[in-house]
Amino acid sequence: MTPIDVTIVGVGGQGVILISEVLGRAAAMAGVPVRGAETHGMAQRGGSVINHTRIGSKLSPMIAEGGANVLLALEPAEALRFGHFLSPGGVAIVNTAPVHPITVTTGACAYPDIESLLAPLRRVGNVWSMNATALALQAGTPQAMNVVMLGALSRYLPLPEDLLLDALKEVVPPKYLDVNLTAFRLGKAEVQ
Repeated sequence: MTPIDVTIVGVGGQGVILISEVLGRAAAMAGVPVRGAETHGMAQRGGSVINHTRIGSKLSPMIAEGGANVLLALEPAEALRFGHFLSPGGVAIVNTAPVHPITVTTGACAYPDIESLLAPLRRVGNVWSMNATALALQAGTPQAMNVVMLGALSRYLPLPEDLLLDALKEVVPPKYLDVNLTAFRLGKAEVQ
């Protein structure tokens, strides 16, 4: 199995940690070494969250700058903030539905144009952009946006889909499982 390094970024409450939990469990089920580290200081207040997940690696859990095969960004400004982790020729999967900070919500600032946020990433690697929040709403709830992104990420993982879904079933409460399984399928279909 070819090792893969995934940097997952977003803001507090978007589900970065759930994605990393699913990846870790699925890798463990497959008997594949997995390492992870995360930073989520002020995440409860909408601050940045970053997770490093290294599947098939026995090295440090931290991914070096320019070392992530995949950058999975649940928020477009966070994609730009942590774009320096994307390896040349790597893949960035970006949710284009922004989380508006209070300064944007109040009109004190304008949210940057999405294309201007993605342009620097396009110079480094391949970018898949999608409104994962709209797809999650189509699945039944906007809170499943992270699972839409997990579905998109699954195209690049060296892990069997059935193990990812088994791990998802372990971490998502049963009453939300059907919505999340639909969200996973919608995300996977977006990245062909």
